[in-house]
Amino acid sequence: MTTVLIADDQPMQRFGFRMLLESQDDMTVVGEASNGTEAIRLVDRHHPDVVLMDIRMPGLDGIEATRRIVAAGDRTRILIVTTFDLDEYAYDGLRAGASGFLVKDAQPEELLAGIRAVASGDAVVAPSLTRRLLDAYIHHLPASSATADPEPEDPRLAALTEREREILTVIGRGWTNTEIAERLHLAESTVKTHVGRILAKTGARDRVQAVILAYDTQLVAPA
Repeated sequence: MTTVLIADDQPMQRFGFRMLLESQDDMTVVGEASNGTEAIRLVDRHHPDVVLMDIRMPGLDGIEATRRIVAAGDRTRILIVTTFDLDEYAYDGLRAGASGFLVKDAQPEELLAGIRAVASGDAVVAPSLTRRLLDAYIHHLPASSATADPEPEDPRLAALTEREREILTVIGRGWTNTEIAERLHLAESTVKTHVGRILAKTGARDRVQAVILAYDTQLVAPA
């Protein structure tokens, strides 16, 4: 059973989400929050598998709530729900540690599939779309990250082999596992093994965070 917390300041939106989720045999809603502060409190109480996190809420917004939940080390994963697929707030949410985002007008089956994917540890944003987000909002990066010389001793990269560094670079460019396998002449199972090791060694929670890492460490430059 996947447990879900709904965080949205619109009562009708929360009601719609709840009706949809509770129609599923494998999902249950453990609570509702109307702002980020309530979301943090309810995550601490219920430890849900997934939070459907609205961004623009009164008081503490969804971005800061996401950042605090992730920083607390809770197993809960965050799925941002936003109005526009290239909203700068979606970008900020990913950098805060969300495992993905969906637009609010997504089809019900897309939302349900997204929740299940996030709950199982996958990311619900295509790597290519993540790169579009980062390219569009790269100016939000701190000046030191955007302009400084690369730091080869970055602790997040130090443990990677040359092959793993190469694969992290192309993940940052938006390549899928199939594309990596074909272009680097590897078995797809080998690619998956490398990706798993990269996530473990760098502390990236999922593939989305790996793309962000590739930007932060300047393995990949904005297009």
